[in-house]
Amino acid sequence: MDQTSWQAIKDYFPMLLQGTGVTLELTFLSVILGTILGLLLGLGRLSSYALVRWPSVIYITFFRGTPLFVQILLVHFAFLPAIFGHGVDPFYSGIVSLTLNSGAYIAEIFRAGIQSIDKGQMEAARSVGMSYTQAMWNVIIPQAFRRMLPPLGNEAIALSKDSSLLAAISGGELAYQAKTMFGATTLTWASFLTAALIYLCITMILAQIVSLLEKKYGTVNTNL
Repeated sequence: MDQTSWQAIKDYFPMLLQGTGVTLELTFLSVILGTILGLLLGLGRLSSYALVRWPSVIYITFFRGTPLFVQILLVHFAFLPAIFGHGVDPFYSGIVSLTLNSGAYIAEIFRAGIQSIDKGQMEAARSVGMSYTQAMWNVIIPQAFRRMLPPLGNEAIALSKDSSLLAAISGGELAYQAKTMFGATTLTWASFLTAALIYLCITMILAQIVSLLEKKYGTVNTNL
């Protein structure tokens, strides 16, 4: 890159940092809300009642089987305006879109994690007088959660990168700010390579946090 590119990066770096903050905020909120939604959907997916199980199955199938980009457009231009009667801020559309999408993937993580726990654990909990809900909440889910940490971490990392699709609705995140910088300077490498390197830093930091959590909660075999 030449002197002009370096100067442009220096001039627009505060704007890119602002977009990075929005990206992190979107990722954090969507992972938290998506985890809550995913837990409910995962339990619904395992329910023996068809009226509970099938809506969860249909939801998970739809959001895992359609592109996130299309879901973002549907939420921002159709779903939320139909509810509120007017358009909403792209930031909130982004949170809703990413939450709905991640909830479907996290539901499958919860389902797999719960099913990986030996059935004897549930039977033992019920034999000491726990209800199904108490056994699930106090015995099964805590054990399953340890096994779910790696895939949950991967989902958070994927979500931080997928948030770049919100540039299509002017979400204000990093990719949108890089596109704005490119529109003002026409410097392709300076704009998008800088954004790519910032995304790389975000994913590396998140991967390190996940690794530390895995070690803390004993999901990594340190003897290997």
